[in-house]
Amino acid sequence: MSRLRSSSALDPRRRQFLGWGLAAAGLTAVGAAAPQLKAFAADAIDFIRGPKVPDVAPTRLGKHIYVIYAADGFPTEANKGMMSNVTFVVGQKGVVILDSGASVQIGEMAIRQIKTVTDRPVVAVFNSHYHGDHWLGNDAFVSAYGQDLPIYAMPHTREQIKGATGTEWQQAMLKWTNQSSAGTRIVAPNRDVKHGDVFDFGDVTLRAHHYGTAHTPSDICIEVVQDKITYVGDVMMNRRIANMDEGSYPGSLAYMAALEKNIPGSNWLPGHGHAGQEVMTWQRELFAAIWEHAQKAAADMAGPDAAIAAAKADPRVASKAKDTAGWDNNIGKYISLAYLEAEQKV
Repeated sequence: MSRLRSSSALDPRRRQFLGWGLAAAGLTAVGAAAPQLKAFAADAIDFIRGPKVPDVAPTRLGKHIYVIYAADGFPTEANKGMMSNVTFVVGQKGVVILDSGASVQIGEMAIRQIKTVTDRPVVAVFNSHYHGDHWLGNDAFVSAYGQDLPIYAMPHTREQIKGATGTEWQQAMLKWTNQSSAGTRIVAPNRDVKHGDVFDFGDVTLRAHHYGTAHTPSDICIEVVQDKITYVGDVMMNRRIANMDEGSYPGSLAYMAALEKNIPGSNWLPGHGHAGQEVMTWQRELFAAIWEHAQKAAADMAGPDAAIAAAKADPRVASKAKDTAGWDNNIGKYISLAYLEAEQKV
């Protein structure tokens, strides 16, 4: 089948067809008995594609590093899933992607923007962790630069993407964007990266940092050495509450302390929000206050409601409410998660 680009709102018959195609692709027993059905399902997914993502011009942060900033913190039909930053580093040996975005369409937009800066090819991709807004764009880069394009991540991140978590994120993005990400394939990392690994791209060096569980158990941060900028993924955010369902508050605080110690004077570029040294100050102050009140409430066996009330009244927390995306809908939940973690340590 040939590829067709749809409008932003697919009609109900196309939504139904897409859902059937995805389900068919997952029926391993049927696929084994009827390979042609599995192939047809794959063609069906490819046939239905979401709309083109509008161009977002890259911002230059240093001699080698550029970021395509996402204006929105949460995926919607209006932003077509453009909710996290796509960063790229231009070296003599080629272009390196630090998180590829939430869909093949976002990845394709990033490729268009890279070509406004350089004609060098993309030679590597790094995925900071396994949440889909940071890796679903891998599809665009292997389509443009070959199936053997190195895509680096920690082993645990790769396992999560190749497993049920990857499919859950693919399906969630379709739902949240009203099918705008349709056509995005799961393309998992194919190279391992670990703490301390150093990558030479000619005139620029990248160094990997990992200091335990923070936002997830397998966050990797990438230091762009010559530019004194470190891409931190979701270990830190700028005026957005991090999803802490799989993370750790004391782990995040320890991770930030290790980054500060080992990369003194760095600017911090988050996966959500703008870069700056103040990003760590903002994130650490918020998490420290939440964790302190969670610990006290747990020690007193006062319950999560007490932790929520005390943390929300703390000026270190309250002062951030006005300018933080998703605050009202999420702050209570994330203080509760801190309480549950503290309760386990009592």
